[in-house]
Amino acid sequence: MDELLTTAALSVLLVSFGVGIVVGLTGMGGGALMTPALIFLGVNPTVAVANDLVAASVNKSVGAAVHWRHGKPNLKLAGLLIVASVPTAFAGAFIIEAVGGGGEREQFLKTAIGCALLFTAATYALRMYVQLRFVTSGNIIPEDDPELRPIPTLLVGATGGLLVGITSVGSGSLIMVALLLLYPTLSALRLVGTDLVQAVPLVLSAAISHVLVSGVDWSVLIPLIAGGTPGTFLGARIANWVSQSVIRRGIVIVLTLTGLTMLGVPPEMVGIIGAGLLLLGPLVWGFIRQSRGLTAFDNNAAAWWHPNGSDTPPGPDGQGPGRGVDAPGEAPAGRVDPS
Repeated sequence: MDELLTTAALSVLLVSFGVGIVVGLTGMGGGALMTPALIFLGVNPTVAVANDLVAASVNKSVGAAVHWRHGKPNLKLAGLLIVASVPTAFAGAFIIEAVGGGGEREQFLKTAIGCALLFTAATYALRMYVQLRFVTSGNIIPEDDPELRPIPTLLVGATGGLLVGITSVGSGSLIMVALLLLYPTLSALRLVGTDLVQAVPLVLSAAISHVLVSGVDWSVLIPLIAGGTPGTFLGARIANWVSQSVIRRGIVIVLTLTGLTMLGVPPEMVGIIGAGLLLLGPLVWGFIRQSRGLTAFDNNAAAWWHPNGSDTPPGPDGQGPGRGVDAPGEAPAGRVDPS
Protein backbone atom coordinates (compact mmCIF):
# COMPACT_ATOMS: atom_id res chain seq x y z
CA MET A 1 0.00 0.00 0.00
CA ASP A 2 2.86 2.36 0.80
CA GLU A 3 4.09 2.01 -2.80
CA LEU A 4 0.94 3.84 -3.96
CA LEU A 5 1.72 6.88 -1.81
CA THR A 6 5.15 7.62 -3.24
CA THR A 7 6.14 10.59 -5.39
CA ALA A 8 6.70 8.24 -8.33
CA ALA A 9 3.16 6.84 -8.08
CA LEU A 10 1.74 10.36 -7.83
CA SER A 11 3.70 11.35 -10.93
CA VAL A 12 2.25 8.41 -12.86
CA LEU A 13 -1.24 9.34 -11.64
CA LEU A 14 -0.92 12.95 -12.82
CA VAL A 15 0.64 12.04 -16.17
CA SER A 16 -1.99 9.38 -16.85
CA PHE A 17 -4.71 11.91 -16.04
CA GLY A 18 -3.18 14.35 -18.53
CA VAL A 19 -2.80 11.69 -21.21
CA GLY A 20 -6.38 10.59 -20.54
CA ILE A 21 -7.59 14.12 -21.25
CA VAL A 22 -5.76 14.13 -24.59
CA VAL A 23 -7.23 10.73 -25.44
CA GLY A 24 -10.68 12.03 -24.56
CA LEU A 25 -10.21 15.14 -26.68
CA THR A 26 -8.91 13.44 -29.80
CA GLY A 27 -9.93 9.79 -29.76
CA MET A 28 -6.38 8.62 -30.39
CA GLY A 29 -4.91 5.64 -28.58
CA GLY A 30 -3.24 6.37 -25.25
CA GLY A 31 -0.32 3.98 -25.74
CA ALA A 32 1.44 6.38 -28.11
CA LEU A 33 1.61 8.94 -25.31
CA MET A 34 1.50 6.94 -22.08
CA THR A 35 4.23 4.39 -22.72
CA PRO A 36 6.98 6.92 -23.57
CA ALA A 37 5.76 9.13 -20.71
CA LEU A 38 6.28 6.24 -18.27
CA ILE A 39 9.76 5.63 -19.67
CA PHE A 40 10.65 9.30 -19.25
CA LEU A 41 9.45 9.03 -15.63
CA GLY A 42 12.08 6.34 -15.08
CA VAL A 43 9.89 3.24 -15.44
CA ASN A 44 11.63 0.30 -17.08
CA PRO A 45 10.47 0.03 -20.75
CA THR A 46 9.31 -3.57 -20.30
CA VAL A 47 7.29 -2.62 -17.22
CA ALA A 48 5.91 0.45 -18.99
CA VAL A 49 4.64 -1.57 -21.95
CA ALA A 50 3.16 -4.36 -19.81
CA ASN A 51 1.29 -2.09 -17.39
CA ASP A 52 0.07 0.28 -20.09
CA LEU A 53 -1.43 -2.67 -21.98
CA VAL A 54 -3.23 -3.93 -18.87
CA ALA A 55 -4.60 -0.45 -18.14
CA ALA A 56 -5.65 -0.01 -21.78
CA SER A 57 -7.54 -3.30 -21.72
CA VAL A 58 -9.67 -1.96 -18.87
CA ASN A 59 -10.39 1.42 -20.47
CA LYS A 60 -11.10 0.04 -23.94
CA SER A 61 -13.46 -2.60 -22.59
CA VAL A 62 -15.69 0.13 -21.17
CA GLY A 63 -15.75 2.04 -24.46
CA ALA A 64 -16.36 -1.08 -26.53
CA ALA A 65 -19.30 -2.07 -24.30
CA VAL A 66 -20.90 1.33 -24.92
CA HIS A 67 -20.50 1.04 -28.69
CA TRP A 68 -21.72 -2.55 -28.70
CA ARG A 69 -24.87 -1.56 -26.81
CA HIS A 70 -25.65 1.14 -29.36
CA GLY A 71 -25.05 -1.24 -32.27
CA LYS A 72 -22.52 0.96 -34.05
CA PRO A 73 -19.49 -1.25 -34.75
CA ASN A 74 -19.12 -3.25 -37.94
CA LEU A 75 -18.76 -6.66 -36.30
CA LYS A 76 -17.71 -8.54 -39.46
CA LEU A 77 -14.87 -6.10 -40.00
CA ALA A 78 -13.90 -6.24 -36.32
CA GLY A 79 -13.94 -10.05 -36.49
CA LEU A 80 -11.44 -10.11 -39.37
CA LEU A 81 -9.11 -7.79 -37.48
CA ILE A 82 -9.40 -9.85 -34.29
CA VAL A 83 -8.61 -13.15 -36.03
CA ALA A 84 -5.35 -11.70 -37.34
CA SER A 85 -4.29 -9.43 -34.47
CA VAL A 86 -4.79 -11.60 -31.37
CA PRO A 87 -2.10 -14.22 -32.16
CA THR A 88 0.53 -11.67 -33.20
CA ALA A 89 -0.24 -9.46 -30.19
CA PHE A 90 0.21 -12.45 -27.88
CA ALA A 91 3.61 -13.13 -29.44
CA GLY A 92 4.89 -9.65 -28.59
CA ALA A 93 6.05 -10.29 -25.03
CA PHE A 94 7.84 -13.50 -26.02
CA ILE A 95 9.64 -11.69 -28.84
CA ILE A 96 10.86 -9.09 -26.35
CA GLU A 97 11.99 -11.83 -23.94
CA ALA A 98 13.95 -13.52 -26.73
CA VAL A 99 15.93 -10.36 -27.51
CA GLY A 100 18.47 -10.85 -24.73
CA GLY A 101 19.50 -9.40 -21.39
CA GLY A 102 18.19 -6.34 -19.58
CA GLY A 103 20.28 -3.73 -21.37
CA GLU A 104 19.73 -5.16 -24.84
CA ARG A 105 16.03 -5.54 -24.15
CA GLU A 106 15.72 -1.93 -22.97
CA GLN A 107 17.49 -0.62 -26.06
CA PHE A 108 15.41 -2.81 -28.35
CA LEU A 109 12.18 -1.53 -26.80
CA LYS A 110 13.22 2.11 -26.94
CA THR A 111 14.14 1.75 -30.61
CA ALA A 112 10.92 -0.09 -31.41
CA ILE A 113 8.80 2.46 -29.54
CA GLY A 114 10.65 5.35 -31.17
CA CYS A 115 10.01 3.96 -34.66
CA ALA A 116 6.38 3.23 -33.77
CA LEU A 117 5.89 6.81 -32.57
CA LEU A 118 7.33 8.29 -35.76
CA PHE A 119 5.13 5.96 -37.80
CA THR A 120 2.12 6.95 -35.70
CA ALA A 121 2.86 10.65 -36.20
CA ALA A 122 3.10 10.15 -39.95
CA THR A 123 -0.12 8.14 -40.16
CA TYR A 124 -1.93 10.61 -37.89
CA ALA A 125 -0.97 13.43 -40.24
CA LEU A 126 -2.07 11.25 -43.17
CA ARG A 127 -5.42 10.71 -41.48
CA MET A 128 -5.93 14.48 -41.26
CA TYR A 129 -5.11 14.87 -44.94
CA VAL A 130 -7.34 12.00 -46.08
CA GLN A 131 -10.27 13.41 -44.13
CA LEU A 132 -9.52 16.82 -45.61
CA ARG A 133 -9.84 15.36 -49.11
CA PHE A 134 -13.24 14.00 -48.16
CA VAL A 135 -14.28 17.49 -47.08
CA THR A 136 -13.76 18.95 -50.53
CA SER A 137 -15.45 16.01 -52.24
CA GLY A 138 -18.83 16.60 -50.57
CA ASN A 139 -19.09 12.97 -49.47
CA ILE A 140 -22.34 11.58 -48.14
CA ILE A 141 -22.36 8.53 -45.90
CA PRO A 142 -23.89 5.56 -47.71
CA GLU A 143 -26.61 3.66 -45.91
CA ASP A 144 -24.91 0.26 -46.34
CA ASP A 145 -21.61 -0.86 -44.88
CA PRO A 146 -18.73 -0.99 -47.35
CA GLU A 147 -17.73 -4.29 -48.91
CA LEU A 148 -15.11 -6.07 -46.84
CA ARG A 149 -11.57 -6.48 -48.16
CA PRO A 150 -10.40 -9.61 -46.29
CA ILE A 151 -6.72 -9.87 -47.30
CA PRO A 152 -5.71 -6.23 -46.63
CA THR A 153 -7.79 -6.25 -43.44
CA LEU A 154 -6.08 -9.39 -42.15
CA LEU A 155 -2.66 -7.88 -42.94
CA VAL A 156 -3.58 -4.71 -41.04
CA GLY A 157 -4.73 -6.79 -38.07
CA ALA A 158 -1.61 -8.94 -37.99
CA THR A 159 0.77 -5.99 -38.34
CA GLY A 160 -1.11 -3.87 -35.83
CA GLY A 161 -1.28 -6.74 -33.36
CA LEU A 162 2.46 -7.36 -33.53
CA LEU A 163 3.23 -3.66 -33.10
CA VAL A 164 0.91 -3.38 -30.11
CA GLY A 165 2.27 -6.57 -28.58
CA ILE A 166 5.83 -5.23 -28.68
CA THR A 167 5.37 -1.50 -28.05
CA SER A 168 1.74 -1.04 -26.82
CA VAL A 169 1.44 1.63 -29.55
CA GLY A 170 -1.02 1.33 -32.41
CA SER A 171 -4.35 -0.15 -31.26
CA GLY A 172 -6.11 3.22 -31.33
CA SER A 173 -4.04 5.17 -33.83
CA LEU A 174 -2.37 3.10 -36.55
CA ILE A 175 -5.22 0.63 -36.99
CA MET A 176 -7.75 3.48 -37.05
CA VAL A 177 -5.85 5.18 -39.88
CA ALA A 178 -5.55 1.91 -41.79
CA LEU A 179 -9.31 1.37 -41.50
CA LEU A 180 -9.93 4.90 -42.71
CA LEU A 181 -7.80 4.25 -45.80
CA LEU A 182 -9.27 0.81 -46.52
CA TYR A 183 -12.89 1.79 -45.85
CA PRO A 184 -13.22 5.52 -46.54
CA THR A 185 -17.03 5.33 -46.72
CA LEU A 186 -17.39 3.82 -43.24
CA SER A 187 -19.08 6.44 -41.06
CA ALA A 188 -17.10 8.06 -38.26
CA LEU A 189 -19.21 6.55 -35.49
CA ARG A 190 -18.96 3.03 -36.91
CA LEU A 191 -15.24 3.53 -37.51
CA VAL A 192 -14.64 4.43 -33.86
CA GLY A 193 -16.90 1.63 -32.64
CA THR A 194 -15.25 -0.98 -34.85
CA ASP A 195 -11.79 0.11 -33.78
CA LEU A 196 -12.72 -0.08 -30.09
CA VAL A 197 -14.35 -3.51 -30.40
CA GLN A 198 -11.37 -5.03 -32.23
CA ALA A 199 -8.94 -3.36 -29.84
CA VAL A 200 -10.31 -5.10 -26.73
CA PRO A 201 -9.24 -8.70 -27.53
CA LEU A 202 -6.10 -7.35 -29.21
CA VAL A 203 -4.97 -5.44 -26.13
CA LEU A 204 -6.15 -8.20 -23.77
CA SER A 205 -4.09 -10.75 -25.69
CA ALA A 206 -1.00 -8.54 -25.55
CA ALA A 207 -1.60 -7.74 -21.86
CA ILE A 208 -1.97 -11.41 -20.90
CA SER A 209 1.27 -12.37 -22.61
CA HIS A 210 3.14 -9.54 -20.90
CA VAL A 211 1.70 -10.50 -17.50
CA LEU A 212 2.81 -14.10 -18.07
CA VAL A 213 6.30 -13.04 -19.08
CA SER A 214 7.05 -10.08 -16.81
CA GLY A 215 4.09 -9.62 -14.44
CA VAL A 216 2.60 -6.29 -13.41
CA ASP A 217 3.79 -3.51 -11.12
CA TRP A 218 0.83 -2.44 -8.98
CA SER A 219 2.49 0.84 -8.07
CA VAL A 220 2.38 1.70 -11.80
CA LEU A 221 -0.83 -0.04 -12.86
CA ILE A 222 -3.20 1.36 -10.22
CA PRO A 223 -2.23 5.04 -10.80
CA LEU A 224 -2.50 4.41 -14.57
CA ILE A 225 -6.10 3.28 -14.28
CA ALA A 226 -7.03 5.73 -11.51
CA GLY A 227 -5.73 8.70 -13.49
CA GLY A 228 -6.47 7.65 -17.05
CA THR A 229 -10.15 6.79 -16.69
CA PRO A 230 -11.37 10.12 -15.25
CA GLY A 231 -8.98 11.97 -17.55
CA THR A 232 -10.51 10.33 -20.61
CA PHE A 233 -14.01 11.10 -19.38
CA LEU A 234 -13.13 14.77 -18.75
CA GLY A 235 -11.44 15.10 -22.14
CA ALA A 236 -14.49 13.71 -23.89
CA ARG A 237 -16.76 16.16 -22.07
CA ILE A 238 -14.73 19.24 -22.99
CA ALA A 239 -13.91 18.16 -26.55
CA ASN A 240 -16.38 20.67 -27.98
CA TRP A 241 -14.75 23.60 -26.20
CA VAL A 242 -11.24 23.06 -27.56
CA SER A 243 -9.84 23.53 -31.05
CA GLN A 244 -9.38 20.05 -32.48
CA SER A 245 -7.10 21.41 -35.19
CA VAL A 246 -4.56 22.79 -32.75
CA ILE A 247 -4.63 19.65 -30.60
CA ARG A 248 -4.18 17.26 -33.51
CA ARG A 249 -1.28 19.17 -35.02
CA GLY A 250 0.24 19.44 -31.57
CA ILE A 251 0.00 15.67 -31.11
CA VAL A 252 1.83 15.08 -34.40
CA ILE A 253 4.65 17.34 -33.17
CA VAL A 254 4.79 15.70 -29.72
CA LEU A 255 4.84 12.19 -31.18
CA THR A 256 7.58 13.14 -33.63
CA LEU A 257 9.82 14.73 -31.00
CA THR A 258 9.21 11.90 -28.52
CA GLY A 259 10.04 9.30 -31.16
CA LEU A 260 13.27 11.08 -32.06
CA THR A 261 14.23 11.28 -28.39
CA MET A 262 13.56 7.57 -27.90
CA LEU A 263 15.82 6.85 -30.88
CA GLY A 264 18.67 8.75 -29.23
CA VAL A 265 18.70 11.84 -31.45
CA PRO A 266 20.72 14.62 -29.71
CA PRO A 267 18.54 17.08 -27.74
CA GLU A 268 19.84 20.02 -29.77
CA MET A 269 18.64 18.44 -33.01
CA VAL A 270 15.31 17.50 -31.45
CA GLY A 271 14.89 21.14 -30.38
CA ILE A 272 15.67 22.45 -33.87
CA ILE A 273 13.23 20.00 -35.46
CA GLY A 274 10.58 20.89 -32.88
CA ALA A 275 10.97 24.61 -33.54
CA GLY A 276 10.73 23.99 -37.28
CA LEU A 277 7.55 21.93 -36.90
CA LEU A 278 6.03 24.47 -34.53
CA LEU A 279 6.72 27.43 -36.80
CA LEU A 280 6.33 25.93 -40.25
CA GLY A 281 3.75 23.23 -39.59
CA PRO A 282 0.71 25.55 -39.39
CA LEU A 283 1.83 27.39 -42.54
CA VAL A 284 2.21 24.15 -44.51
CA TRP A 285 -1.16 22.88 -43.29
CA GLY A 286 -2.78 26.19 -44.17
CA PHE A 287 -1.33 25.97 -47.67
CA ILE A 288 -2.67 22.41 -48.06
CA ARG A 289 -6.12 23.54 -46.96
CA GLN A 290 -6.10 26.40 -49.42
CA SER A 291 -5.03 24.06 -52.22
CA ARG A 292 -8.20 22.08 -51.50
CA GLY A 293 -10.37 25.19 -51.71
CA LEU A 294 -10.75 25.79 -47.97
CA THR A 295 -9.73 28.71 -45.78
CA ALA A 296 -6.25 28.31 -44.35
CA PHE A 297 -7.08 28.12 -40.64
CA ASP A 298 -10.73 27.11 -40.38
CA ASN A 299 -10.79 24.38 -37.72
CA ASN A 300 -14.22 23.07 -38.42
CA ALA A 301 -14.51 21.84 -42.02
CA ALA A 302 -16.23 18.50 -42.07
CA ALA A 303 -15.37 15.27 -43.78
CA TRP A 304 -18.77 13.63 -43.78
CA TRP A 305 -22.33 14.80 -43.76
CA HIS A 306 -25.10 12.43 -42.77
CA PRO A 307 -28.51 13.41 -44.14
CA ASN A 308 -30.20 13.18 -40.75
CA GLY A 309 -27.23 14.56 -38.83
CA SER A 310 -27.07 11.43 -36.67
CA ASP A 311 -23.47 10.47 -37.27
CA THR A 312 -22.12 12.49 -34.39
CA PRO A 313 -19.34 10.37 -32.93
CA PRO A 314 -19.15 10.04 -29.16
CA GLY A 315 -15.95 10.70 -27.32
CA PRO A 316 -13.31 7.97 -27.32
CA ASP A 317 -14.10 4.94 -25.19
CA GLY A 318 -17.77 5.85 -25.62
CA GLN A 319 -17.68 8.63 -23.03
CA GLY A 320 -19.97 11.48 -24.05
CA PRO A 321 -20.17 13.35 -27.33
CA GLY A 322 -17.05 13.75 -29.38
CA ARG A 323 -16.24 15.85 -32.40
CA GLY A 324 -18.93 16.95 -34.71
CA VAL A 325 -21.33 18.23 -32.04
CA ASP A 326 -22.84 21.63 -32.66
CA ALA A 327 -21.04 24.39 -30.82
CA PRO A 328 -20.41 28.07 -31.54
CA GLY A 329 -18.45 28.26 -34.77
CA GLU A 330 -18.47 24.51 -35.38
CA ALA A 331 -19.88 22.42 -38.18
CA PRO A 332 -23.36 20.96 -37.64
CA ALA A 333 -23.75 17.70 -35.78
CA GLY A 334 -23.00 14.71 -37.94
CA ARG A 335 -19.80 16.09 -39.35
CA VAL A 336 -16.28 15.02 -38.52
CA ASP A 337 -13.64 17.65 -38.08
CA PRO A 338 -10.51 16.75 -40.06
CA SER A 339 -8.71 19.86 -38.80
